[in-house]
Amino acid sequence: MEEIEQTGQEEAESQPVPEAEPAPEVEVAEEIEAVPEEAPAEEVAEEAVAPVKEESTSLVSIDEYLAAGIHIGTQQKTQDMMRFVYRVRTDGLYVLDIQSTDERIKVASKMLSRYDPSRILVVSSRQYGQHPARMFSRALGTKSVLGRFIPGSLTNPKMEGFFEPDVVIVTDPAGDAQVLKEASSIGVPVVALCDTNNLISNVDLVIPTNNKGRKALSMVYWLLAREVANFNNIPFAHELGSFETPL
Repeated sequence: MEEIEQTGQEEAESQPVPEAEPAPEVEVAEEIEAVPEEAPAEEVAEEAVAPVKEESTSLVSIDEYLAAGIHIGTQQKTQDMMRFVYRVRTDGLYVLDIQSTDERIKVASKMLSRYDPSRILVVSSRQYGQHPARMFSRALGTKSVLGRFIPGSLTNPKMEGFFEPDVVIVTDPAGDAQVLKEASSIGVPVVALCDTNNLISNVDLVIPTNNKGRKALSMVYWLLAREVANFNNIPFAHELGSFETPL
């Protein structure tokens, strides 16, 4: 495992409890950058949490997802990411559907478990994504590139640090655009953590999530690592807090 060293927001909002659904195909969207904004406390609590079913299949409780701010999107959205949007707040912030996030984490985990961990590449140019990505890599024995991705790392065999992965995980399709481009050019599948404003062309599996928040990123990477480890019978004793970027 190798590393190259090189922001975010949390908020809570009520949504229905996740239930398993088929994962739709990936489509192309247009990208618009924006950063989540704080909402008044009264708006955060304006909707009631949907009744919890007795046999919930979600990976963690609804409260844990909400506390991590998984659902908090941006004030911008792309057309294809709209299918993952639960609602739009009065301040214009798009809120992601936790049910879709939970289901996509399950699908991604099962997919990743089929690969040799040493052939998995996890990438994060985002500051708050680097520590969770590093912990994911350490827990499973994957390769990681944290910070700036050097162009040609996947396509130029003569370059130092050249690597041929079997699958790539990116933290943000916008910040990790070079990785997406190179992975696509060599036919390597890409799993991407996508916010409401992300472009999803060249992404094979979208995990809709707040990809800017410190707690949200730690939650997604922790769940992915835990589930892949479970699928492959790999010991996993890491607590969620260990995946969270220190302040």
